[in-house]
This record gives sequence, C-alpha cells and structure tokens, in this order.
Amino acid sequence: MSMPSLQDGIDQAGSPVDLLWKPNAAPWTPEVVGREYSGWRREQAAWHDGVAILNLSHHMFDLFIEGPDATRLLADHGANNFENFAIGQAKQYVPATADGNIVTDGILAREAVDRYTLSGIPAAQHWVQYHAEKGGYDVSFVTDPSSAFRNGGGDPVLFRYQVQGPLALDLVARAFGGPLPETKFFHSAPVTLEGRDFHALRHGMAGQAGYEFIGPWEHAEAVHEALLKAGEPLGVVRVGALAYTTPSVESGWIPSPVPGIYTDPALLEYRKQLPLFGIEGKRPLNGSLYSPDIEDYYVTPYELGYGKMVSFSHDFLGRDALLALRDSPRRTKVTLVFDGQDVRRVLGEDPGFVLSYARNRVESAKGLVGVTMQTASIDPAGAILALALVDGEHAAPGTEISVVWGEHPGAGTDPEADLGFPRIRAIVQPAPYNQHARTAYRSNT
Repeated sequence: MSMPSLQDGIDQAGSPVDLLWKPNAAPWTPEVVGREYSGWRREQAAWHDGVAILNLSHHMFDLFIEGPDATRLLADHGANNFENFAIGQAKQYVPATADGNIVTDGILAREAVDRYTLSGIPAAQHWVQYHAEKGGYDVSFVTDPSSAFRNGGGDPVLFRYQVQGPLALDLVARAFGGPLPETKFFHSAPVTLEGRDFHALRHGMAGQAGYEFIGPWEHAEAVHEALLKAGEPLGVVRVGALAYTTPSVESGWIPSPVPGIYTDPALLEYRKQLPLFGIEGKRPLNGSLYSPDIEDYYVTPYELGYGKMVSFSHDFLGRDALLALRDSPRRTKVTLVFDGQDVRRVLGEDPGFVLSYARNRVESAKGLVGVTMQTASIDPAGAILALALVDGEHAAPGTEISVVWGEHPGAGTDPEADLGFPRIRAIVQPAPYNQHARTAYRSNT
C-alpha cells in the first residue's frame, strides 16, 4: 500500500489551507535536544555576553549531491550566483517557483568540484531532487533525514555544533591550542582536534562571532566534550531547544516560509510525489490572519530580504518572475517590538517564554498592513519581538502599529470577522534587530 501524497492530503481536506490550518498548533522546537539546560534566559544571554554551545546535529535534514551535473542542477533551480562558488564555501540557497515565490531556503555547502551538501528543513531538498530526476541530470543523491524523519532511529551522518558569543573565539583558541586560520564568513577550513578531522564553518547567530563545527558522527561525543571542557573556564553555556529557536528573530532570518508549490497546475506531479507526512503537508498554519487562499501566504525572496542573493547572470527557474518583481516587493521585512504594558495585559504579568510561528494580523488605523512570521521572547532585549512582513508605507523605523493576538478558527468563519481578539501595540524597527547583525555580520566575506 502506497503512502499518501501531499496532493492526496489536499484533495481529502478540500484545499491546501484546510489541510494546513491548525489553530493553537504547538510551535516547532528542535528534536532530541533538551528544552532547557540552565534556563532559557541564561542561555539567550550567553551568546550576547559570554559563550554558548548549540547542538544542531538532530534537526538538520541533509541531502548529499554529487555528479558531473551537480552545479548545473543547483544553478538551474537556484537564484544564487554560482560563478565564484568556492570549495569550502556555503551559501543560503534560494530556490523559487516559476511564479517567483520561494520554495524555502537551505544552506548549500560546496564540498568538492562536483559535490555539495544541502541542509535545513527538507523542502528545498525535495525540490532539487525532483527536478534532477525529471530533468535527467547526471547526479546521485544520499539523504540523511533529520531525527524527526529518521524512521527506526539511528544516528545522524554528521555532527554540527555551534560555538557563539563574544567569548567564542577564546573558547576556540583554548580548544585548538590557538586561533584557527582566518576564514571568511560562511567559508570553512579543515581543522583537527585531538586527532579527529572535521571542518570549521565561520558563522554567527544574532550577529555574534562564532563557528559551526561539522564532521562525521563517530567523532560527535568526543568533539562535544572537548569544546565543553575548553569552555569551562569561560562559563560556557549549553543552549536548549527553547532558546535555540530565538536568535533568528534577532538576526532577521524567517524560518520555514510557506512553499509556493500548492496551486500551480504545472506542479501537480510534484505534489503527487511529495509525502503527505513531510514538511510540506505537516508544517501548520495558524494565527489571527486567516485566508482560504494559500497563495496569500506565499512570499518572494525579496520580501524575505534575499534580494542581494538573487543573481540574473544565469538562467534559472523563476528568473523572469523575479526580474519583474525586483523593483516592487509587495512587503518589507521588519522587526516589531511589542509594548510591554500591552504584553502584560494580554499575556499575563509574567508571560515567561513566548514562541509562536503564528501568522498574526499587523494593523494600522487603516486596517491590515502586514503579517507576523515568528514571535519570541528576547530577554536580553527586554521585550517580545516579532519578525513581520509589512507594506512599505508602514516599514519605517518608529512606526506604530498593532498585532492582533488570537487564533482564527479557520474555514466556516469570515476571514475579516471581528472575533474580539486583543491588540498588542508595537513599534517597527529594522530587521535584523541586532545592530551587529545589521552592520558587520557579513563584513568579512
């Protein structure tokens, strides 16, 4: 008996929104990793004021791509510039549909001339593999699902540990007996620790300096212990699943936008190949902004702030659409700083840890002006922040708006019905919110 496809799920539910709409859906947090090790507030503070170590090994879905056509495949279906893509470099891969909507980004690392690793949630990986098979590209694939999708358990192929914060470079120097070779942002260098070989990717979260160490799983425990030991004199803090979800709000990265794949008739075959019990069929939609039309949730690379990554120096799927959209993005990515008094009124005197991926209405006195994409407590900022997409008229820093806090029940209730949801005032600020992330994050590229 074959497993149901995404299209089967859509047909049975009646529409993509009916399939995905799940009021009060629990927010995603990384699997396997403990929720908190020393408290989410202390863990958030560590990458601002000290040094933190994070375990990314279990929630990253890896697609290993190899073959003579690997670069051509990725360039044909990605908006990035591949002309100067060095071995050892990584890019935020930006695949788009023919209509110019993002499929979902991923991290693409070039391991050799004809070998890449595409990591992240599996939407981009599904897209690339489908087009490779449909287009007859001379490539091969090896898949290592995240632990949530690894049937029967087992260990990941790779470990991934991030060391982040103002003291990150001090920890690294203590662990390796000195500073690592100078490496550009999002480039990696081979390293050896206690006789074990792996790679160090120059990377930062929320704008802070740091590295992501990536290597074979057989070395995972030993490398983790060595990093923790080196960090003990510096007060290294292990970061749990709750705090781990929050730096994206400061760094301006919007995780898991709705893939623009649910409606195009030309993608019917694709939807029939995707599993219903995958990310495209199970990542829920919820919040106060409800529309029965899934296309109202689609976003373009420009809205997500990926315009600088889009290169028109080559032909790729979605090129014409993105060229037409380049000078007129529908909305602008911003950070919303929630009013503390309103937060206490709506969420309680001490709301504690708040995390939501709800699509909540952003309103001005004129009505709907945007939508939230991720909301979280950021203790070092002393506020709840949200990444949001708003129209250009309301995107200037200092603009006052409000967020409608509530859960629309979905089909059967007017999308514009006044359901009595409370409003939380907020001030528009830039995205990224973190000043270092805005000004110096990629300065050494």
